[in-house]
Amino acid sequence: MRIVTVVGNPKPRSRAYAAAEMVVQTITGRAPDERIDLADLGAELLDWSSPAVAAALELFVSADLAVVASPTYKASYTGLLKLFLDRIPGGKLSKVTVVPLMVAADPKHALAGEVHLKPVLTELGASCPTAALFLLESHCDQPEALEHWLSTARPRLPITQKGRR
Repeated sequence: MRIVTVVGNPKPRSRAYAAAEMVVQTITGRAPDERIDLADLGAELLDWSSPAVAAALELFVSADLAVVASPTYKASYTGLLKLFLDRIPGGKLSKVTVVPLMVAADPKHALAGEVHLKPVLTELGASCPTAALFLLESHCDQPEALEHWLSTARPRLPITQKGRR
């Protein structure tokens, strides 16, 4: 099983990046195979001929499981992540199981992943069998913050916590 994280924070190696790593580790018992930190691509996301963006897109669409993470900006996911997702043709994520993950400073944004990010991912063909995951910034390094979500999500994911089918 190939596991990828996609992080749409304009700040490199952000809290959302750490949260995505923690989610993968908690779900599978191991680190992701590939990490796509969109901050590394920056303005290249606007260049449709960029080999780096093409490689990142290929990593994402060929994953078995992906955690797509974003901080909450203006009650939604970032424009950086939107630029990346706009490059993916409809249906292209049909073989990818995705966990949408939103990080925010305030719990009033708890539905941002469910309302904004998850519909875009499903429109692109991804299977999103769990509720979108929401983490407060202060919990991005606390695996116990995932326990409630995991209690309903684990049976719906293609792997168990220790990475066994």
